[in-house]
Amino acid sequence: MEALVASFGIVFLAELGDKTQFLSLYLAATYRKPLPVLAGIFLATLASNVIAVLFGHWIGEYLTPNILRWVLTLSFVAFAVWALLPEKEGERGKEHVGKRGAVVGTFMSFLIAEMGDKTQVVTAALAARYDAALMVLVGTTVGMMAANLPAVIGGHYFAGKVPSKWANRIAAVIFLAQAVLTYLGIEKF
Repeated sequence: MEALVASFGIVFLAELGDKTQFLSLYLAATYRKPLPVLAGIFLATLASNVIAVLFGHWIGEYLTPNILRWVLTLSFVAFAVWALLPEKEGERGKEHVGKRGAVVGTFMSFLIAEMGDKTQVVTAALAARYDAALMVLVGTTVGMMAANLPAVIGGHYFAGKVPSKWANRIAAVIFLAQAVLTYLGIEKF
């Protein structure tokens, strides 16, 4: 259960203000079909997270506990720094969606945007840390959907309440806390 809760919380906060959240807003405005856009986001998130969990679980299997602790500690510190970096101009979902249907267009755009994104890297790190691949997969997928749902269905209200700068700062603090807990060998988040 810890892996599920931690995975949900960390990915949810990491996704706030991320480029894929802006992409969700763009796709919803472009297609004007929220349910197919949500379906495309879900399928892309699931595919991205399956790749990340398998990679992270494989890493966790082959690294010694001490090496894994150091790799994860440094990874969480890197994620904290990454969360504080501003998004580059032009990364706000300007990807071309073409004439595909809403589900396929959203799936392809979102999957491409997620490859190598911080939430995918975080998912791999969580899968390496916890010996509960399914719980990490479910937690990270639900966390991504929970963060992107407001962008598709009224993201303007949410963005006005929590500026992405503050969301990124909160995510950075959580990543640093996770780094300290990992370094100290404390499994509870």
